[in-house]
Amino acid sequence: MLDSWRLAVGTLTALRVGHPTQVDRRVAGGAMLLAPLAVVPLGLAVALVCWAGRELDLAPLPVAAVAVGALALGSRALHLDGLSDVADGLTASYDRERSLAVMKGGTAGPAGAAALVLVLGAQVAALASVLCVPRGPVVAGLLVCVSRGTLALVCARGVPGARADGLGSTYVGSVRPIATVLTWLVLAAACIAAFAWADLCWWRGAIVAAVGLAVAAVVVWRCVRRFGGVTGDVFGASIELSLAAMLVAAS
Repeated sequence: MLDSWRLAVGTLTALRVGHPTQVDRRVAGGAMLLAPLAVVPLGLAVALVCWAGRELDLAPLPVAAVAVGALALGSRALHLDGLSDVADGLTASYDRERSLAVMKGGTAGPAGAAALVLVLGAQVAALASVLCVPRGPVVAGLLVCVSRGTLALVCARGVPGARADGLGSTYVGSVRPIATVLTWLVLAAACIAAFAWADLCWWRGAIVAAVGLAVAAVVVWRCVRRFGGVTGDVFGASIELSLAAMLVAAS
């Protein structure tokens, strides 16, 4: 468990933690399940920025932009890089090997740049709307954590890997399906409780969680069809798109 925790925090945040003593599929699977808890500091950072901006009576849009920027810094922009690479891979060619080569190249093409602008724009605009809710900063911080729950889906057994090597190869297929289901039931319950606490209709929390899960499932389905499986870049793309979708739904 300690190795899984260190792996989750070290991979998903910029926080310094000790290195795991070993990294195998069991440790990797545990890390993916712990992902929503591992990024609690990032959720708190987003909530704090949003709360401070509102207390200072600043305009919601720039406050939301600073919060999203802080989140990117806190995760070393790792997931944004994945989003950009997946967008370029999906639009580069219908040839699987060509698409994977483009994704591995690391440079952002037109599709990747457009995806970053659109997804980040959606996150900022939706977050600005969420901040108008009395307890909006807490809801926003929670959704940051919930979005990392998509890793339990992307890494579920039965979802193939596109490559035999790479960052994501150790994690692919490391989570049992029952663990994926339980993870999302817990996350949905957390959303329902948070929305009820924020004096919002409780069913809106259920819808937000369902939207996040559905978007991640579509990303996985599309990437498996195009690339033959998922990669580390798909992990990041699913997180960023799921977060954007949940923020939009929450708004």
